Amino acid sequence: MGWMTNETGLDKCRANYVPLSPLSHLQRAAKVFPDVLAVSYGAHRVSYAQYHARCSRLAAALNAMGVASGEVVATVLPNIPAQAEAHFGVPACGAVLNTINTRLDVDTVTYILDHGEAKVVLADTQFIDLVEAACAVLNTPPRIIEVPDADAGFPATGRHLAYEDLLAQGDPDFDWRMPQDEWESLALNYTSGTTGRPKGVVYHHRGAYLMTMGTVISWRMVLRPVFMQIVPLFHCNGWNHTWMMPLLGGTLVCCRDITAAAIYNAIADEGVTHFGGAPIVLNLMVNASDAERRSFDHQVEVFTAGAPPAPATLSKIEALGFNVTQVYGLTETYGHVTECLWSSDWDNLQGPDRAAIKARQGVAMPMMEDITVLDADMVQVPMDGATQGEIMIRGNSVMKGYFKNPTATAEAFAGGYFHSGDLAIQHPDGYMQIADRAKDIIISGGENISSVEVEGVLMGHPDVNLAAVVAKPDDKWGEVPCAFVELKPGKTGDETEMIAFTRKTLAGFKTPKKVVFQELPKTSTGKIQKFELRKLAATL
Repeated sequence: MGWMTNETGLDKCRANYVPLSPLSHLQRAAKVFPDVLAVSYGAHRVSYAQYHARCSRLAAALNAMGVASGEVVATVLPNIPAQAEAHFGVPACGAVLNTINTRLDVDTVTYILDHGEAKVVLADTQFIDLVEAACAVLNTPPRIIEVPDADAGFPATGRHLAYEDLLAQGDPDFDWRMPQDEWESLALNYTSGTTGRPKGVVYHHRGAYLMTMGTVISWRMVLRPVFMQIVPLFHCNGWNHTWMMPLLGGTLVCCRDITAAAIYNAIADEGVTHFGGAPIVLNLMVNASDAERRSFDHQVEVFTAGAPPAPATLSKIEALGFNVTQVYGLTETYGHVTECLWSSDWDNLQGPDRAAIKARQGVAMPMMEDITVLDADMVQVPMDGATQGEIMIRGNSVMKGYFKNPTATAEAFAGGYFHSGDLAIQHPDGYMQIADRAKDIIISGGENISSVEVEGVLMGHPDVNLAAVVAKPDDKWGEVPCAFVELKPGKTGDETEMIAFTRKTLAGFKTPKKVVFQELPKTSTGKIQKFELRKLAATL
């Protein structure tokens, strides 16, 4: 018998076992970093002691309004301090945070408020009409708290209790209701729902806590970073970065309107060291006018996700002082769960060779267990850089499941992995690279064409700002690539010339058969809405 077979008395107790929660980070920061700048937004600058007190007031006020543990509090807010405070204050009263996309239509917002059964909704004055319209058709609407932003041109309407007045009612010494079990729900996030109704993704405290720990390691972060919140906090809770900042005594710089000037100013004036954003944000930085640019003398670390950044964009932005790491994830995985971890073997790569590596989605981040590419039988695909399979994900930062949808949850978790729906190849070193969303692959005459590959070539054209490629129905080939191109200001496109440009790089069957020059429809996070373009392509 081994001596460890008798573990009498070695049980969990309050002294040695505390449920993991990102709420712990702000509780600690209030003591460890009380005078450090926690949140910066124009004239709003609060220390960690003040930030904690404001979140406590919010929790106390919600509690006094009758919000019970496990009930939902929704927000319809841009990236302003109230949205950051809701990330701590809502769960601190035991409630579940439901951040709603500010760009949704009335019908979808109504559906989310109804499905999530929100008791209270914090609404920015810019979106108050949207929220009022959604609440008007509900039998039991949530109570609206208005969050004005006068400095941004949105003074209070006076129709609802204002956010600061709500905080004034709350106790800054409110005793936070920490989770009794780390599996308790922390947040409810609705997927973009490009087909059918959006699904409610449920996060637990454990997953968010581990997400904040793993990100620090992957992003090589040290104490006191200055982080700019560009990714909307309604999108995977801003990839959990706002929950992470107190862990490091970092400063959260809020960004209401995402412009090149706002980002450059924050880097130059606030000393921003880190931000995340879709490739469209990188594009914004690269194509900024001289008037919008500011010089800075530190390297800025950037996480990009949502689509592979075009090689042309990558090479240009790195020359400006940004180090870009591609990460990958979904709403269902709290945001990023893989990273293109850089190897010193690649240090001397330049230009397209360097960009080709950087465009990979890479390997699992530290909080994850196994992320790989499997075939339809859940068997590992050959790591030959050519064989396609689906990215499959297992680990602690995977959602609890879809709210009130056990069937979809069971399907998503079949075989012991979360099924991403993303088609990818795996290189011999194990690094994954997305070929396409399953629905975005173009099958022309039996040949698979990756829209991502064609888009990457188009983005290399000097006049192109953005490009999206979708399938266009075709009598002969079944479907052919159709390109939608958004040009840089002042440029005029020539379809024949653009097709000829792609033919220099691509096999003939992969070149677009039609090129349409127009502004591309985008989601709130800057992802191009290909389902809209597919509808359009079908009419051409």
